[in-house]
Amino acid sequence: MQSSQGIDGHRHGPGELCEAGKNLYAAALRSGRLSRSEVEAAPCLLALALLRPDPDDAQWLRPVSPSIALNQLTHPLEREIQERRQLAMSLAETFEPFMTLTALDPSATHAITVLEGLSLINSTLDRVTAECTEELLTVQPGSGRKPGSQEEALRRVRPLIDSGVKMRTLYQHTARHHPATLAYVERVAPHGVEVRTLEEIIERLIIVDRKVAFVPARSDRRIALELRHEGLVQYLVGVFEQFWLHGTPWDEQLSYAPEIDGITSTQRSIAKLLIDGHVDEAIARRLGMNVRTCRAHIAKLSTTLGSGSRAQLGYLIAQSGILDHDH
Repeated sequence: MQSSQGIDGHRHGPGELCEAGKNLYAAALRSGRLSRSEVEAAPCLLALALLRPDPDDAQWLRPVSPSIALNQLTHPLEREIQERRQLAMSLAETFEPFMTLTALDPSATHAITVLEGLSLINSTLDRVTAECTEELLTVQPGSGRKPGSQEEALRRVRPLIDSGVKMRTLYQHTARHHPATLAYVERVAPHGVEVRTLEEIIERLIIVDRKVAFVPARSDRRIALELRHEGLVQYLVGVFEQFWLHGTPWDEQLSYAPEIDGITSTQRSIAKLLIDGHVDEAIARRLGMNVRTCRAHIAKLSTTLGSGSRAQLGYLIAQSGILDHDH
């Protein structure tokens, strides 16, 4: 997690107040206001939206009640926890029919294999993809391939290209600006590898000959699942096909929605996720960008809407009507 740094060089994690910030916030609560010049020593007060502009004098700031501030800061976290719980329940309902099939078919007990460690995951991927004879489907979320992974990917797919295996890959739109991904696609596209992009896609997915699928089991991708159950694999093939249907071919220009009142389509996507209660890290992950880029978009959105705090930004987004436009 990134840390905050004041002009005096102090550092602390997000969600924390430095000593200067604590003293100034206490002083503001006692006196009812604080000058903007004093706040320069503790930018964390503004980062946590503990102060708001004084409507009567622009040179002063008024403190936000601790109970209100705490609610504003914890609400997105509670919202995300609730969403995670709902996702877990949804996944349990999705896989319940397949659990019944596993119970009836003794051979299905080996249909899910847990792969722990990058070495085992990569060696298993190498072995299974080398056996591919018909089709390879992949989903690569995020901003694109890592520079060092290009040669490894080429090494893995070159024999498949030579043997005529049909390959389709889904990236996020942000990968179109990623040098390593551009270089990779430039080398494989002439050989029949189809590539499309979407703004938001699912987690990483690899499907080999519609018989074996690989999905990550942890966010750091150091644990993966090798799936060989026919029902599970066909379900994931269906998910891939739905995303593929809505993807934009790599060689086509993206049809971005026009700016509306100075707000881009990317910023509107971020605004929607902000309204839904997502934190910066979750928004960046969903849209395939790094957190710094995400926060830069949020800053531009705040400037355009004239927001002085994160809490006010949510209100202004709702009032602006920018999410009423279909994008």
